[in-house]
Amino acid sequence: MKRVHVAAAVIRGIDGKILIARRADSQHQGGLWEFPGGKVEEGEAVETALRRELQEELGIMVTAARPLIKIQHDYPDKHVLLDVWEVSAFTGEPHGAEGQPLAWVSSRELANYDFPAANRPIVAAARLPGEYLITPEGLDNIEVLRGIQKAVAGGIKLVQLRAPGGYDPKYRDMAVDAAGLCAGKAQLMLKGPLEWLGDFPSAGWHLTAEQLRKYASRGRPFPEDRWLAASCHNAEELALAEQMGVDFVTLSPIQPTLTHPDAQPLGWALAAELITGFSKPVYLLGGVGPAERQKAWESGAQGVAGIRAFWPQEV
Repeated sequence: MKRVHVAAAVIRGIDGKILIARRADSQHQGGLWEFPGGKVEEGEAVETALRRELQEELGIMVTAARPLIKIQHDYPDKHVLLDVWEVSAFTGEPHGAEGQPLAWVSSRELANYDFPAANRPIVAAARLPGEYLITPEGLDNIEVLRGIQKAVAGGIKLVQLRAPGGYDPKYRDMAVDAAGLCAGKAQLMLKGPLEWLGDFPSAGWHLTAEQLRKYASRGRPFPEDRWLAASCHNAEELALAEQMGVDFVTLSPIQPTLTHPDAQPLGWALAAELITGFSKPVYLLGGVGPAERQKAWESGAQGVAGIRAFWPQEV
């Protein structure tokens, strides 16, 4: 079955809200909500197709867009490649030129709408930021919490409370405080035994590669209304993450790092190749920072993750 190439857009308004459209009942996956776009014609550049489709469907002219995520999905009756771009600027007032209902919704509200199965990773990508902060080791609890507070005040929206020294009671205490600092401002991702899941209902969970290998065959350990991530380093671990139904992953190391000097770097070319075969948001980690965010986007990644690169200099 030939794969249908579709260009789709996550369109953000000035207020940060995202535009979605309802599919006609007569269409494939009719009645569900979707991100606007349409079929890429033979020999047509994806960005050209996106601009054409959005002008036809919504009456807008795109003035700023970048790649967000690519998703291959196989329905029983149709195979699709969704080439998704984030549109951050446009001219014109969007309207349903083909009679389709539209809605502007916050990223948090996206989870309340019914989308086709192929769109679920787009919903995750639309809700996730381009930067993922991982807390450093070697600091006491007060320093870590002060750093999280400063980073969140500076605009960081996704924070992993790293647990390099094991999962002891001290980490649990710090997790309680970190959850309070992030509440309503940033998404906190914790690490630790899955037995702890019930103790931190507002937090997401970031699995180690070891946990991924151990638990992947069991599927998601909690419902989809809670973030689940995993650390991956190769194609095998990415396949396990897909099997487990995670929402996003980190892929590392991209370049040599001080944290793991003996780890063999993947390099940009292999990272891009691995991302191509994986239909979930990916943060590139290891020797990267804000300066590499654009390159990460061009490689198909959600963005970059880091420790030193995002940690406030003066805590």
